[in-house]
Parts: sequence; C-alpha cells; structure tokens
Amino acid sequence: MDKKLANIKLVITDVDGVLTDGLLHYNAQGEAIKSFHVRDGLGIRMLIENGIEVAILSGRDSPILRKRMSDLGIKHGLLGKLEKQSACLALMEAVGVCPEETVYIGDDSVDLPAFAVCGLSFAVSDAPHYVKAQADFVLQLAGGQGAFRELSDMILQAQGKSDIYASAQGFLKTVKGMAQ
Repeated sequence: MDKKLANIKLVITDVDGVLTDGLLHYNAQGEAIKSFHVRDGLGIRMLIENGIEVAILSGRDSPILRKRMSDLGIKHGLLGKLEKQSACLALMEAVGVCPEETVYIGDDSVDLPAFAVCGLSFAVSDAPHYVKAQADFVLQLAGGQGAFRELSDMILQAQGKSDIYASAQGFLKTVKGMAQ
C-alpha cells in the first residue's frame, strides 16, 4: 500500500458521509448546516501545501460546501454530480494525473463507480459492508470523524513527509497559508 500511496498526486473525496457524518440538516429554506471535522480540514491543507491536489466530488451542491471549499483553498471540484465515474476521469484530466496517481475516498453505493476508475479506493469505517468490500482499504475512522485526515496522514507518511503532522518543527515549516 505504501508504494502506491507514495505516487499519489490527487485525492478525490466525496462529501456527505466522508467529510461530514452524512446527516442533512434542513430548515424551511433548505439545507441549514453541515458539520466538518477540523482535522479533516487540516489534513486537506497539509496535502495541498505539499503538492498533492485535493478535489471535491459530491452529488449535492450547496453554499455551505462552496464556502468550505473556499476556506480550505480547494481549487478542483464537481458538485451536484451523481455519476462519479466520468467525473473522476474529468478531474484527473483537469489536474493532469493518471488513475495510478489518484485516490478516491467514499462511503456509499454512489461512490463505487469512482472506486472502479481511481488507482486506489478508500472507504470510511461506517460505510456499508458491500462498499467496504469493494474498497482497496477501509479506514478506522468514520465519516465526519477524521477519516479524511487518517488518509492524509497515510499519504504523507508514504511520501516520507510524516514530520509535517508528527513534529512541531515539521508542522511549522508548512503552516503558512493553512486553514482548518
């Protein structure tokens, strides 16, 4: 696994059920809130600061999600896209990477076509068993509980950059421009 992670240049992530706990909160005007884990945000920034692109691929679109993407400096994303196979291919093309340089992280059936075209696929721990069975790796953490950060740390470690998250001096080298 480390050998494959060492070559990763793009991480594509689902949102609801991966970056959030999957709950949708509505008021009379529509979606009211989403909760994002701060460690996932820091993991995203650490990847970006170290030359690994992060892209959002979500079947839903919302001002809340767009705000989170802006806050984290995520430049690539396709929102409101349920057909994730062609979407992943389009994101890879936009970033200029091949499938072997791409990881996808998801949590549900809608993510299975993305698993099929990306070099590596990861499922969060609370994904259904049939999704976990098709993932290359199942994370220990659940969606919205730091699962993306778990993946981020794995990638940085495989690329010889664990000091970025595991030591004060390493973190201070990359802290400029970061947001959570």
